Formats: sequence, C-alpha cells, structure tokens
Amino acid sequence: MQAKKPSFAAEVESKYFEYNRLESDIYKWWEDSGYFKPSNKPDAKPFVLPMPPPNVTGYLHMGHAIFVALQDIMARFHRMKGYSTLWLPGTDHAGIATQLLVERALQKEGIKRLDLGREKFLEEVWKWKEEKGGYITQQMRRLGASADWTREKFTLDPDMNNAVTEAFVQLYDKGLIYRGNYMVNWSPNLQTAVSDLEVDYSEEEGTLFFFKYELANGQGHIPVATTRPETILGDTAVCVHPDDERYKHMIGQKVKVPILGREIPVIADEYVDKDFGTGALKITPAHDPNDYTLGKKHQLPLINIMNKDATINALGTPRYAGLDRFECRKQLWADMDKAGLVIKAEKHMQRVPRSQRGGEIIEPLVSAQWFVKMDSMAAKAVHAVRNEELHIIPERFNKMWFNWLENIHDWCISRQLWWGHRIPVYYIRRVDGRLVDSTDATSSHQPPLVVAKSMEEAQEKARALYPAAQSIELQQDEDVLDTWFSSGLWPFATVGWPNNAHPDFQRFYPASVLETGYDILFFWVARMVTMGIELTGKVPFHTIYMHGLVRDAQGQKMSKTKGNVIDPIDTLEQFGADALRYTLVTGSTPGQDVPLSLERVESNRNFVNKLWNAGKYMQLCIQNVATANGAADRVAWERPHRLWTASDLQSMRLPERFIVSRCHQVIASVTTCLSSHQFGEAGRLISDFLWDEVADWFIEMSKAHIRHSDPVIRQQALHTLLYVWDISLRLLHPYMPYVTEALWQQLPATTSSAASTESLMTAAWPDFQSPDAIAMVGDVDDDALKTFAKVQALVRAIRNARADFQVDASKKIALYVRTSNTLIQQALEEEKASLLRFGKIDDSKYHVLSWDSEAAVHMRASVAAGGVVHLVISEDIEAFLPQADFLDREKEQARLTKQREKLLKDVTALETRLANPNFANKAPPQLVKEVHDKLQDLRQQLLTVDTTLQSL
Repeated sequence: MQAKKPSFAAEVESKYFEYNRLESDIYKWWEDSGYFKPSNKPDAKPFVLPMPPPNVTGYLHMGHAIFVALQDIMARFHRMKGYSTLWLPGTDHAGIATQLLVERALQKEGIKRLDLGREKFLEEVWKWKEEKGGYITQQMRRLGASADWTREKFTLDPDMNNAVTEAFVQLYDKGLIYRGNYMVNWSPNLQTAVSDLEVDYSEEEGTLFFFKYELANGQGHIPVATTRPETILGDTAVCVHPDDERYKHMIGQKVKVPILGREIPVIADEYVDKDFGTGALKITPAHDPNDYTLGKKHQLPLINIMNKDATINALGTPRYAGLDRFECRKQLWADMDKAGLVIKAEKHMQRVPRSQRGGEIIEPLVSAQWFVKMDSMAAKAVHAVRNEELHIIPERFNKMWFNWLENIHDWCISRQLWWGHRIPVYYIRRVDGRLVDSTDATSSHQPPLVVAKSMEEAQEKARALYPAAQSIELQQDEDVLDTWFSSGLWPFATVGWPNNAHPDFQRFYPASVLETGYDILFFWVARMVTMGIELTGKVPFHTIYMHGLVRDAQGQKMSKTKGNVIDPIDTLEQFGADALRYTLVTGSTPGQDVPLSLERVESNRNFVNKLWNAGKYMQLCIQNVATANGAADRVAWERPHRLWTASDLQSMRLPERFIVSRCHQVIASVTTCLSSHQFGEAGRLISDFLWDEVADWFIEMSKAHIRHSDPVIRQQALHTLLYVWDISLRLLHPYMPYVTEALWQQLPATTSSAASTESLMTAAWPDFQSPDAIAMVGDVDDDALKTFAKVQALVRAIRNARADFQVDASKKIALYVRTSNTLIQQALEEEKASLLRFGKIDDSKYHVLSWDSEAAVHMRASVAAGGVVHLVISEDIEAFLPQADFLDREKEQARLTKQREKLLKDVTALETRLANPNFANKAPPQLVKEVHDKLQDLRQQLLTVDTTLQSL
C-alpha cells in the first residue's frame, strides 16, 4: 500500500510554517514510504552511522537532541549524495538505571525485589520496558531522525544476547577474561560494582580526624590522620617513610589498633610523603585502592569490615557490627575520644567518589569479579589512531585517547544485578551428587567452572572434564555483564555478527562514522574500538566525531537545581524541530560545548518563517509569469539535474548571473564543509546565502524582472529563481528537513524525467556528482560577482548616508552616479527600477554619468562648495547626493546646535570630575578609566557636530 502523501497545496496561504500540524504528517509519509532505508542499488557505496543507543529509561534531553541533529545531517547529506545510507537506531537496556527505576516503582507498592525473586522481577522489568521503553525513540522521531527504524535494535534482543555470549566466550577462550579478587568501586545502594568511569568525584567539605596509634610497648604513639575513621577497624599496618627521623626508630615495631587492641606492624615505604600531614599513613588494604597496592607489595592481610550494604560486619568487631558506616564513624570516634586517643578534628575539603546512578558515596571494596585484560586490546586501539586507520575529530582528543589507553586498568565487567546479560559461566556444583569445591577438578589449574553459550553446551563441556560422571549439576553465575560490554559490540552485533557471512555484516561493517559526545569517549567509544578490533579484526569505523555538551546561554551546565534546564520537547512545541536543530548545530564546533539560548532558537524560527514567505513569493511569481504567458495553470521548467554552465549564464542579466554564480560557490563550499564534518560552518554558509543574498537582494531585484514587459526577461528571472530556490532547499534540507520538504513540494511539476523525484529526501545533492567525485564548482561569472558587489556597495552607501542625515524614510532623493566602468554603467541603467526602490531615489533625479562628462565635473565642484554629499564606492564608481534635495538647512542647524550644547555640557561635567583630586586619586582605577574613555568619545562626537555645522 502506497504511503499517503501530505497535502501541501493548502499551506501556501498560511502566513507561517505551521510546524505543529505539518511535522508529524511529513515524518509519517517519509517513514511509511521507506525513505529511511538504505538503497538496494548494487553500485551504491555504503555510509553507515551507528546511533548511540539511548537508555531505554530515557526521555529526550538536549544531549540527545544535538546528536540526533548532527547524525541526521550526515545521514540526509550522504543519502542525497547517492550513498546506501544506513543510520542504525536502537536502545540500551541500561542495567543499573532500569533496575533502579523499576525497584523504586515496586517499593512504592510495598514490594521488594528480593521478595519477588529473579524471574518475577525480570518479568516486571520487561513489562515496564514494553509499556514505557519506546518514549525516547518516538521523541527522536519528532526531531526528524531519518534512521532506519525497521532495523531498530535493543541490547537484550535475542540476536544481541547471542552476540554478547559469543563475545564473552571468545574473549575467555583467548585468555582475556578472568575472575579475581580485586579492589572495585562498590555501590552500597545498588549493591553492585561499578566502573571507574561510572564514578563522579566532587569537592565536598568533610572532616580530617587526627588520632594516636599507640606503640604496643607503651613507649609513645604515632600521630595519624584519616577522613574515614570507620576504616580503622580494617587497618593492617601503619606506614612511614624509611628516612623520616621522627619514626625511623619505630619501623618494625607493633602498634595497637584503637579500641580493638589488635597489634599491627609499622612498615616503611617511599610511597609516603613525609612532609604531608603527620607523615604517617594508616593502611587499610581492603578499603582503599592505594592501600590495596601497598598491602600487596608488603603482603599485608585483607580485612573486609563491611557488608554489601556498607554496614559493619563481624570482622569490624561485634561492638560495631550492624551499624551503618557513617554511624560507625561517629560511634568509633566518640569511643576513641573517651579512650584519650583523639588528637583533633578539623574541616577539610576532599574529593568524594559518588555513584553516577545512585548518587551515594562509593565504597572501595575487595570483591570477586570478572575482568577483561585490557593491555593488548588497548594497544591495538592506540595503534589504529597512530596508524591513521581511525581518525578522531577534533584531533586534540588523540592525546587523551593515548593517555587513557596506555595507562588502562583491567576492566571489571561483572555487575551484581538481575537486569542485563547474565554471565555465561556455569559452576560445577555437584558431580554424581557429591559437592565440588574450588580445589576439585581434573587439573589443579582448572577451576570448577565452564564457559559456554548455553546450558546444553555447558553440560557437554562439564562432561568432558568428568567423563566418568553419571550426573553433573551446574549453576550459572548470578551476575550480569556491565552494560558497556554489550554496547561495545554495537557497530557489528547490530549487523549480524557473529555470523560473518550475514549480508548486512558484509555490506555495512565496518561502519563509517561514530558520532557522539566527548563525555563517553572512554565509557563507550574506546570499548567499541577495542572489542571491534579484537573480535572482528577490523576497526569498527574510520571516523569518530565528537560534539560538546549543551549548556545554557552563559555556558553553565544545565541542572534542575540551577533552574536553567531547557527542555527539548517544550522547545519543539514552541519553535518547531527545524529551528531547534539548526540552533544546536550552527552553534557548535567539534568537541566544544554548545551554549544554547531560547532567543537564538526564536531567531531561527523567524528564519524558518522568512523562508516560508519566500516560498509564498515563489508561488506569486509562478502565477504572474504563467498569467502573463497566457498559461494560467502551468509554468514549464526543469528541476535542476545539472549545474548551469557559462553558456546558460551568458544571456542573463546581472542579478541572475550574480545569484547563480554565488549559488554555485555556496554549493562547493557547503559540500566541502559537510564532507569534512564542519557542520556549523556549512549551516552558517547556507543561512547567510539565503538570508543575505537570495532574500535581501535577489528576490527584491527579481520583483522588477518578474513584472517586466519582455517575456524572455520574465521567464529568465522565474527560472533563475526556481533554480536557486530548488538548490537552496536541497542544501538546507539536512538541517531543516520539514520546512524544506514542504516548500520543495510547492514548486511546479518538472518537465524532465531525469530530475523527477517524489521527495526532497531522495533528490540528488546539488553538486550532481557521484559519491567518489570531488565536489564540482559550477560555472561562475567573475565579472558578474565583481560588478554586483559594487552595486551592493553603492546601495549600502546611499542607505548609510540617509541614516546619517536622518532623512525621512518616505522621502525620495536625487542620485548622481559617476562611473568609468561600462559594465557597471550598463547594470545601473538596466537595474534602475531596483535601485530606485533600494535607495528611495526620485526617478526624475536619477542620473548615471560617464566619468569625464560635464555633469560629473559639475558634481565634483559642488562637493567642494559643500552642497553635495560625496560617496566614494570604489576606484571606478562614486555617487553624489545633493543636500538641497533632502536637507532643511535651518532645521538641521537648529538640531545640531541643540545637540552641540548638550555635548558641551556633558564634556564640561566629565572634565570637572576628572580634575577633582578626590575622584582621580581615590576612585577605583577602572572607574576612572571608564570616565576618561567616555570623555574622549564625547569630544569626538562634538568634533563631528562642529564639522557638520561648518559645512552647513
């Protein structure tokens, strides 16, 4: 069934582009027509853009809006260039965020996750996903996202699940995945490990606690300071610098843990800064990453004093067991104070690690987790950039890329959650009914587990380990994988991997460009590159383009507490998608944050309406020419399917030759900018051309041509209007898809089958080149550009003179133009009607003079006598405005005399102020400078007024 095309004809009479009514109809037509799908043409080169999958829990924010705008520009541009364009969308299951959201919703009903059990809880999450998980993609559609939604992926789809399992198994078989006890970032509220990248550090005021570590022999104490007294319960050493004279004699002795009385050693290590604090450190290897490293070096025991919910366990002594870590801190410090162990406590600014998702303070804990060895994988990602197989835009992020990957730690990939990809590890619990412990296996090096793609495969692998067994009981690992593990497979898992023979994998992998915010360069982008190279042998895309964060107009981060959040949905309702998209993109440069104000969005909404009214003018021109030609319902023309040549331009008048030449230049510049990812600059070039040159100049000048008595001039003007307008709409379409489609549909039907196309989306890019070709510059008439520039300069000079002399807007004045350039003289005579209107010139007093004519000599003499305003436009053109024609001398003298009196009064007041020693010597220097600068400005104004009065 053919998609229903919106009716655009009825919209012509509307004064404004009615985006609220038209956008949804246009988008539905595009999507139903299949325009978002990649081309099936066998010779079409692929352009593949993997969409960063937003969280399924998400609602549209400005970060989403800017990536949709930028990626849609790339997709539409390459689609029009003839590429088989695949913008592949999807959503991420967002393990922590989604589980937290559903848990909170259930808690409001009095239901706890643990009470439900894993299977029932997952049913609730899937139910929530089905009901509310599609909001974000619907909102992205409102922005005009031309992604192929028929290929939309979800990271927990069955095929994606299979890819994740395959990736884990392959990496494990390569020896790149292992299980170990290491220090991790533990989220007590979520009760899961989180990665370093998921921890935010904030500067917060806390307390630095100073206390005594008493020597076991009773011969003194060592002063120590900590911000976390509760961890004293897990201390296993006190460390000092080996050369610190204060403590040198204590090295090797024992000290007693406060309150507990447990004896621990005093050790020495050059890691300690003897000049910082007390010069002595308490060492808690189980609860501090630096202490963990020192503990391993000195073979110190690990004492984990905390439960998973950050309450104190029995190892922290029964006295504090069950207390929250912060309650324990208060109680322990009070007990130490009573025992005389407290020295002092003082306020202290410190970096506090907080969970990005839950917001609570992260607790460093040693925990058994699954890890990916990153050294070799990271080295390949570094090589890809150094070897220019992968380009990062902007290049300044290369240094960060190298620094992070060359100093990377192994990646903790296990999460203690239920929502996500369950780790495909199966523990062998019983063999023939007998419990299997960690030391029991066919080989002393083989742990009692198997890694497999399914329970069936796990049973086969387990039977290979225990070939004589009659029955083997397996238990799958309870943990799920880090969300970023599955997201790291996104560019290739979404196109069929691990089936390398899949047609989509063959055609659309590697991808072309990965566009995203710089804030997830390491969260996600680096993961994709390392995983892509390791698992497919190919860099997953050739370019990484990074946009900045969207901030408020003052450059501050948007936050609800500041009240400066700009909601994209509200903005769409108020100003439309085109205005918001254009504002976000033209305000950005790669990797730089984007300041956003609603005033700019409103200004671009006004630009949309200016375009709309220009489109209405096109309709009037078509009707006028058709009527004048005796064909009331039709104008014969061809949609552009090639660029006009020099022979096409030869017979045209100056404005037509100028605008076509400029149009050809803009095509080349915009194409070059878009091809090199200069999206902001390309957008500004199109806007400047349409606003400043097409609307303000050519459309205005075309009005005389459209009404001309010569049918050739009428037809020529209309065809040029339509040619430039059609091309301009194509250039602007990637930025403002809705209004450009609506305007393009209002153009008359083409007579050429070569140019026929149903939608602007599928029209050719106006360089009309194949994707491999370098953008061709259409023929340009340099003489026309130079001549028209001088005509523009003449008009601007006249307008400025009128403003300077405050000539009434309705008053028409005399103009004499002197020129030695025959092309300019011809243009001034041909375009007389436009010049009279632009400059508000009296038709009977408009004169174009040859350079050495008698009238020209007389005009120059009048300038010397002071009766004529002389405007020098260029070396071969100047203009004369007789003052008597527009200036009432007596009235002007009276006005200027009054202005002079006020200026004299202001100058005298400021001179008196500066001459006052109390002001000059005591006022702030900046204020004195401001007054001095203002005085200089007033003196200059006074000089100008005196000069003008003298000339009068």
